[in-house]
Amino acid sequence: MKDFKNYINGKWVTSAHSINVINPVDESISAKIYEASPEQVQEALESAQKAQKAWSRLTGVDRGYVMRKWAALIDRNKTKLANLLTEEVGKPITESLGEIDFGNNWLKYYAEFDRRIEGEWMSPDNPGEVMWNIPQPIGVVVGIIAWNFPFAMALRKIAPAMITGNAIVFKPHEDTSMTALALVELGEKAGLPPGIVNVVCGYGNTVGVQLVKSEIPQLITFTGGSETGKKITKMAANNLTTISMELGGKAPMVILNDADLDMSVENAYSARMLNCGQACICNERTYVQSGIADKFIKKFIKKMQKTRVGDPFKRGTQIGPKINKTELEKVRKYVNKAKKQGAEIALGGDLLKGGMFNKGYWYQPTVILNPTQNMEIMQKEIFGPVIPIMQFDSFEEGIQLANDTKFGLAGYIMTNDMNKIMRAVRDMEVGELYVNRSLAESIHGYHAGWKNSGIGGDDGKHGLEHYMRRKTVYLKYQV
Repeated sequence: MKDFKNYINGKWVTSAHSINVINPVDESISAKIYEASPEQVQEALESAQKAQKAWSRLTGVDRGYVMRKWAALIDRNKTKLANLLTEEVGKPITESLGEIDFGNNWLKYYAEFDRRIEGEWMSPDNPGEVMWNIPQPIGVVVGIIAWNFPFAMALRKIAPAMITGNAIVFKPHEDTSMTALALVELGEKAGLPPGIVNVVCGYGNTVGVQLVKSEIPQLITFTGGSETGKKITKMAANNLTTISMELGGKAPMVILNDADLDMSVENAYSARMLNCGQACICNERTYVQSGIADKFIKKFIKKMQKTRVGDPFKRGTQIGPKINKTELEKVRKYVNKAKKQGAEIALGGDLLKGGMFNKGYWYQPTVILNPTQNMEIMQKEIFGPVIPIMQFDSFEEGIQLANDTKFGLAGYIMTNDMNKIMRAVRDMEVGELYVNRSLAESIHGYHAGWKNSGIGGDDGKHGLEHYMRRKTVYLKYQV
């Protein structure tokens, strides 16, 4: 059994309380991590605060140099990291390899900002004066993430914090801490100064609360559920701490009569089934215009029937298990309730059983037909391999149904009508809109939610903004 320690102020430390990392495939114990004690959490925050000043006074080129060395080490250890990722999350190894590359791109991309973070020179109001605006680091960052993409989301927080001259105290999810700790081990080899990146493991209601309530951090950046995000926002408000929240989603896919049918089936499938449906921008509810609904449903069910579920380490496996028992039971509850409320279970609808599926957290690929808009299955985040499909008549109705949710993270539209595309761009209430394609954002875009899906955002040049403060300087000189 592997043993993973916390990383605080450049030291690897244990604590009195350990947490078992459960393999979701068979419920075996993969590793042991250590819940950071209150004293260790405080040490991490204080060491970050102390180290940040010197780090911020380096040039961007110096910071970028460390980040590039780190990225090179990740490339050389890609297979090892991907194996850890598959072991702790249960995602297919091909997806894990892709996540390592995707996550590492944040280090490489933000390292390029070593000469690109710029201020502004402005015209003064008075003669004999100059004025300019300077971007400066915000200070200590606390990063907290969910479990579904633990490697990529770690670097999504760490890389922008580093290049802007901040230090970060990072808390991975207790179910998926192995890759974050392995990642920082490589960072240490790349020359990370002590205190600049700290990793403290543990539960949200202990370690997470202490981090958020502390007066030391100047930014809390969180990826996870909307209800947890609201709690963090309230706690951070006591210290007026800046927040960036990337929260839950209930992404709609609207498929119009003129859409390419085969492409729509492929996109609806891949946008739902990535990581066993455990992605905040997954296709959570599919709306198909009535003119093609029957053909779409027939083709889609056939596609779902061919899904290869099984050992995530085997090439060709398309989905693995859910992450844990709690998440598995949540999916089961939503499907059972939809069935009781009158929806039709056209495929699947229960736990997988038999053989290797007698252990672990396995759910059948499931298609639900004829749901109504007010059902939980259409309003709450499923986060599993389950697709409810609902028919609609007009374009206007499709957009109205898509917007009928408290979430607004991502959305999809399938159509060849450019006029309808532009109207959807204008009217769909989401931070990301995918037109005639499946999911996967780009690192230089801006990943941000509307409504209950978040405040602030990640990625690209706009994702750097909340990692910095702005200072305006007025200088008077002798004329």
